[in-house]
Amino acid sequence: MIKDVLVHIPTERQMRPVVDGAVSLAAAYGAHLDAVAIGYISESTAYVMDGGAAVVSVIEMERERAKKRAEAALALFETEARNAGIAYACRADSAFPGEAAASLGTAARVYDLAVVLQPDADEKTFDNSIAQEIMLQSGGPVLFIPYVFRGAFKAKRIGVCWDGSRVAARALRDAAPFLAQAEAVMVVTVNEPNSGYAEASAERLAEHLARIGRRPEKVAATTASRSDIQPTILSWAAEESLDLLVMGGYGHSRLQETVLGGVTRATIQAMTVPTLMSH
Repeated sequence: MIKDVLVHIPTERQMRPVVDGAVSLAAAYGAHLDAVAIGYISESTAYVMDGGAAVVSVIEMERERAKKRAEAALALFETEARNAGIAYACRADSAFPGEAAASLGTAARVYDLAVVLQPDADEKTFDNSIAQEIMLQSGGPVLFIPYVFRGAFKAKRIGVCWDGSRVAARALRDAAPFLAQAEAVMVVTVNEPNSGYAEASAERLAEHLARIGRRPEKVAATTASRSDIQPTILSWAAEESLDLLVMGGYGHSRLQETVLGGVTRATIQAMTVPTLMSH
């Protein structure tokens, strides 16, 4: 069930796609939606003056300005949530980037789902990093909304990207509420003979889905070079007119360094449909 959802509202980027996606999802599933926006304090703020009370004062002023940016970002969300008649709450905060990532990654652990906006490499902002950090730190499913997304979220046609791995299995289980209401479920596997997971093949997955009443409409098996895996998946999603992709999210985050797997990184950068990832 999806009854408690967290959405991150960007403070330095266009927020309309993620607002529309999260609000319409909450309305469709009868879920409560908590929106969090964080205004970022520049890491250089603490070094603009020699220590002492002056530094504390500067930081507090920056925190106040950052929080006001967060409050402004929530205005659009609150209007749309109120108009949709959903149960919701808003929280505006301010933090250094590292604090923001840790705070949201931890907060997302007590929700059924976190909704975030796809990063945009053309925009230099920490809003891009937050989405990936939530995926890596939350321990639960994260729904990435493409920044080109328009309209209401739906999940009638779902594509499962399957490689037999632990993270793919986690994503599949996390997507269960969406799969239960889907009109069509499809599976794609790329380079399966080389996956090393024969006991968790796409064929066995199809058998499992059939037993739980989600028999795949189609199982697509294809091959591609490593650099072409992501374009192959997105091309398949377009051909099948998919509303939602489900896939594992590879990567790690430590010592303030986020390292994503190649296909995960490429998919996040180029996604064209909402994508549910689990790490």
